[in-house]
Amino acid sequence: MKTFAAVSVLAAANLLNNRVAPRLAPLTSVAATAALLHLARDCDRAEIGFHTPARGAVIGGALAAAVLAGYAGGVALPHTRPLLHDERALSLSRVRLAEEALVQVPLGTVLLEEVAFRGVLPALLARSLGPRTAVATSAAMFGLWHVLPAFDMARANPALSGAGGRTGSTRLVVGTVAGTAAAGLLFHELRRRGGLLAPALLHVATNSLGFVAARAARRLTRRQERRNSQSG
Repeated sequence: MKTFAAVSVLAAANLLNNRVAPRLAPLTSVAATAALLHLARDCDRAEIGFHTPARGAVIGGALAAAVLAGYAGGVALPHTRPLLHDERALSLSRVRLAEEALVQVPLGTVLLEEVAFRGVLPALLARSLGPRTAVATSAAMFGLWHVLPAFDMARANPALSGAGGRTGSTRLVVGTVAGTAAAGLLFHELRRRGGLLAPALLHVATNSLGFVAARAARRLTRRQERRNSQSG
């Protein structure tokens, strides 16, 4: 019953954050997180992942630095820059970009996803399915959680879906679901080693720095285009 209630909370939050009121995602996600923690009130802190914060900070901080290096490499290489051209980031003003990176991502995305898919759901599911099946099920649900964002990604960055039209978009959505499900397994391993803080720091770095990388990639692309036109 509690698991069904938790899934219902997540389904409602997913629709609100992606279709109904995206700008209010931080408020929606904080409320949904509170509801999930209330449902898991019989679980102890370790079951949910509220433990080993110091170790989590070290692990998550190191991985966040690796993400930063990866984005820097992607921006530096002309062939990979188009993959970073996400219109969801490029169409934002500087103020809105800062809001997305510093508020929407940490509170509107990462807080709920980490508490839900690496904390509450595995803890609740483990009581009936066992720990391994609970982790696998939570990871699969994390993948499905990204169906709506994947459709938005296909519209915002045609380079990722290719020129295949609807087929290309479908491929991107399926790939996103599979990829995020696999990421869910990786994130849960990080949670096992360093509590929720470890995957949360990696998650924030991946999403927030992605906005910055998109802007930097476009700036360098335009600079290169101007140089090419002048030399031509």
